[in-house]
Amino acid sequence: MLVLIWMSLVFCAKGTVVVKIKHCQTGSYCITLPEGEITAENRLCVVLPCSFTNDAVFNVTGFIWYKCDSSTKQRCDMSAAGKLIFNSSSNENVQPEFRGRVSLLETNVTKKNCSIIINDLRKSDSGSYELRLVGNKDGKTDGFTFISKATITITDLSQTPTVVIHPLTEGQHITLTCTAPGLCSGSVPNITWMWRKQGESHITGNSIGLRTENLTAIRQRHSSTLTFDGSVTQSGTKVTCKVTFTGNINTEESLSVAIFPKILKSSACVIQSEILTCVCVSEGFPIPTITWPLVKDHNKYSVTSTVSNHTVHNTITLTVKHHTSTVAECVSSNGNVYVKQNLTITTSGSDVETDVVAHHGPSPVIFCDHCCCISHCKCHLHNLLLVPLELKTKGETRSRGQTSQITAGNRRFIIVCERRQASGITSFMECVKI
Repeated sequence: MLVLIWMSLVFCAKGTVVVKIKHCQTGSYCITLPEGEITAENRLCVVLPCSFTNDAVFNVTGFIWYKCDSSTKQRCDMSAAGKLIFNSSSNENVQPEFRGRVSLLETNVTKKNCSIIINDLRKSDSGSYELRLVGNKDGKTDGFTFISKATITITDLSQTPTVVIHPLTEGQHITLTCTAPGLCSGSVPNITWMWRKQGESHITGNSIGLRTENLTAIRQRHSSTLTFDGSVTQSGTKVTCKVTFTGNINTEESLSVAIFPKILKSSACVIQSEILTCVCVSEGFPIPTITWPLVKDHNKYSVTSTVSNHTVHNTITLTVKHHTSTVAECVSSNGNVYVKQNLTITTSGSDVETDVVAHHGPSPVIFCDHCCCISHCKCHLHNLLLVPLELKTKGETRSRGQTSQITAGNRRFIIVCERRQASGITSFMECVKI
C-alpha cells in the first residue's frame, strides 16, 4: 500500500503555526491531520481538526472515531485496545465514558470535514485517534479506515479564570466579571465568588448574575458577574472567583478591589502675607498620590503628607506675589486613574479680609484676630490687656499715640496706638477701615 504525505501550514490568529499533514493511501483516500500531538488541559475541551478526500465511487454517509493507546501501531478498529468514541449514526456502541462528550464541528459530510470536539476532557483521554468513513459503494454498505492517527495529550489544568474589574468612584457600584477558561460546550462549570476583608467574612450588599453565551454551535462562554457597593470602606477587599468543573477540578483567580481617587471638600488654600498654604485631602484605594502642577513655576516650596486608612492629607507651602492670578490645582492619582481640582484660595484674617470696627467705651469689643497684617499686632477684648506699647509697621517704629496709615491687599487702614491711663489699661489699639 502506497502512502503519500503532503504538508501544509496554517497560521493562527495568535501568530502560532499549526502544521497539518495530508496522508494519502489507496486511490483518492487522503486524510489531513495535525502534525505531532495536540495538547489540551484537563476538564476543558479540544478540537481535533480533520479533513478527507475519497474515491468518487464511494458515497460517504457518516464517520466513526476510535481511540487507542499511543503505543498501538495497528488499526484501532481492529485492536482490542481500540474504543469506539463517536458514531455519527448511533450512540449505541459508544463507550460510556465518551458518550455525549464528542461531537462533529460540521454535520454535513459532503463538506469533507471530519473535525471533532471533545468536551469535559480527562487525563485518560490521552492517546491516538483514528477515523473510519462509513457509506456505500456499488449499492452495498462499505467503509474505509485511515491508518494515520492524531495524537492528543491531556495535561493538568493550569488556566485560570479571567476577572475584569470596573472600579468606580465612591457611592457607586463596582462590577466584576469572571469568565471561565475554555470556550467549551460541555458541562456548565460552577462559578462561585469568595470575598474577604480583615475582620469580615463577606461583603454586604452584593448581587450575583450567571450568564452563558452561545458563540457558535460548539463554543460557549460561561461567566458570572458580582456587583456590590463601591464605597471606600470596601476597598482593600480580596475577591476570589472560583470555577469548578466536573470531577471537582477547580481553578481560581483573586484580586483586590480598587476605588478611584476622590478629592474631598475639605481641600482648600489660604494666603497670608504672600505665603500660600494649600491642603489637598483625597481618598481611594490604592492610596492616592497627590501632585501640584503649581510647583513647576517655583524653585522653593515645602510639601508634607500624612496617610490615615485610605485618606491622604498633602500640604504644600510656597510664596506667591500675586495670588489673585494663582491657580492651585491638586491632582490625585492611583494607578492609571486620576482626578484633579482647582482649590479655592481664601485670604487669612491677618490680611484683613474681614471688616474691622473700633469702639470707644467700657463694653467689651471683639476685634479681628490679626488686625495689623505686617506688624503682627493682635486685637483683643477692649477691657483686657491689649498690644505692646510700640507698633512696628513695615520695619518702622511708631510711638504710642501716633497714627500710621498702611496698605494691605489694596485696602488702606489707619492704625492708632493710644494710652488710656484712667481705665487702668496699659494701652490699646484701634483698626479703622477707610
